[in-house]
Amino acid sequence: MAEDMQHWTPRPTPDAPLLEGQYANLERLDPARHTEALFAAANIPNIAAKFEWLYEYPPQNLAAMQDWTTAAAAGKDPLFYAVIDKQTGQAAGRQAFMRIDEANGAIELGSIYWGPLIARKPAATEALYLAAAYVFDTLGYRRFEWKCNNDNLPSKLAAQRFGFTAEGVFRQHLVVKGKNRDTAWFAMTDKDWPRLKDGYQTWLDPANFDGTGQQKRRLSACFNVS
Repeated sequence: MAEDMQHWTPRPTPDAPLLEGQYANLERLDPARHTEALFAAANIPNIAAKFEWLYEYPPQNLAAMQDWTTAAAAGKDPLFYAVIDKQTGQAAGRQAFMRIDEANGAIELGSIYWGPLIARKPAATEALYLAAAYVFDTLGYRRFEWKCNNDNLPSKLAAQRFGFTAEGVFRQHLVVKGKNRDTAWFAMTDKDWPRLKDGYQTWLDPANFDGTGQQKRRLSACFNVS
C-alpha cells in the first residue's frame, strides 16, 4: 500500500556551516583555510588508486588543488565540506551533499575522499554519521543515498558497513573519465535511521575502543543490537 504523504512538505536545502563531532568536524569547504591541508592529504604515494573512482584526477600541485577547492566551494550542488580531524585540527578529507532533491526529501553523500589521517578510523565513520544525522534529524529528509561505480568493490563494502541497503545497478548510467560507469545504488531511509543512529552512537562511544584505539565491537554488531 502506498504511504499517505498528503502532509509532506519540501525539505530545506542543506546550509550548515559546521557539524561538530567527537573525532571529526564537517566544515563548509573554504579554499583559504582548507586547500593546503587537502593537498597534503592527497599528496601520498598511492593517490592514483585513491582517485580512480572519483570524478576528478589527483591534484598535481598546490595550484591545481587551489583551482579545485575554489570551484568546488562555489557550488551549491554538490555542496562540499572539509572533514576536520579533531586530533590534529587539519582538514583530512572532503565529502559532499549532492543530487539534493528538496521536493522529495532525498539527498546523496558523494565525492568522498578521506585521507590517511582519518581513513579507517573513527573520524571517517563519524563524518558519515554527522552527515546522516544532519539530513534526517535536522532537515527531515526521507532518503539518504550512496552511489558508486559498480566495479568499486571497496565503496560497495563501505556502503554496506555504514548501514546502507543495496538497491540495484543502473547500467550505462554515466561516462566518467572516458569510461562507462554502471552505478550501484545504496540508500537508508528515515525509517531505517532510528536503528542505525543508535548503532552509530554505540560504536562511536569512546568506551567501544581500547587503549590502542582498536574497536571492541564492529559497527555491524552495533546495528544489530535489539
